[in-house]
Amino acid sequence: MGVLPIRQVEKPWGKDILPAPFVAPEGQRIGEIWFEPPAELPDLLVKYIFTSEKLSVQVHPSDAQTLDKGIGRQGKEECWLIVDAEPGARLGIGFDAAIGEEGMRAAAIDGSIEGLMTWHEVRPGDFFYIPANTVHAIGAGVSLIEVQQNSDITYRLFDYGRPRQLHLEEGMAVAMGAPYDLAAWHKAIPPRGTQVLVDGPLFLLDQVEGAPGAETAARFPGALLVIPREGLVTVAGETVAPGGCALADGLDAVRFAEGGICLLARPCAV
Repeated sequence: MGVLPIRQVEKPWGKDILPAPFVAPEGQRIGEIWFEPPAELPDLLVKYIFTSEKLSVQVHPSDAQTLDKGIGRQGKEECWLIVDAEPGARLGIGFDAAIGEEGMRAAAIDGSIEGLMTWHEVRPGDFFYIPANTVHAIGAGVSLIEVQQNSDITYRLFDYGRPRQLHLEEGMAVAMGAPYDLAAWHKAIPPRGTQVLVDGPLFLLDQVEGAPGAETAARFPGALLVIPREGLVTVAGETVAPGGCALADGLDAVRFAEGGICLLARPCAV
């Protein structure tokens, strides 16, 4: 139990100036900061993403689809909480209108897929859940927290001419050519207060202010990840500051700062 190791990942689309409390090493463009998933909770991955350029248009399979392929439970659903955004920063999620497989394939090949997607201008506090099979792309000028199933399966459909492998056949097999249900999957999260962000079926994610109340405690009866956003927390006697993430064996092992803001996450039983 305690603070999780951090991995800083350089990316050509990363940023050399990061939002507080992060600082990029001199001469490096940091695109991702990962918290190594602990053995006690291997099913969730938490990371920060920082973009100075658009990321690829991509899609992830579901657990059912990877099981059908005989490669185990490696589906990937994820969610994004925007923590900083430059003016005009956007996320592309789903399509403006329904599109079939052949139309999507052609658009991916000729690059027009970007213009067919729905682009949402974002600001801090915007929260989006991204179900498996949803075509998506993170635009430039965005800093966000991502909580996801711990899978590295990503099918890139279009990458703006970057020299990276695309996965058209795999992607077409799972991509959903439909508009994104904004009413169901998007929330505007106030900077303070306690609120449920994700209520399953794969994982839970809550924002809490101060010490969790009885309702939150009932949602997190065992091991969980604690992600401070404002104020310090103590996990099993170890201090965790904003920008960090810790594993706790239970809420009784966590001391929350009065008025502090934290995210709490745990996987659901499969």
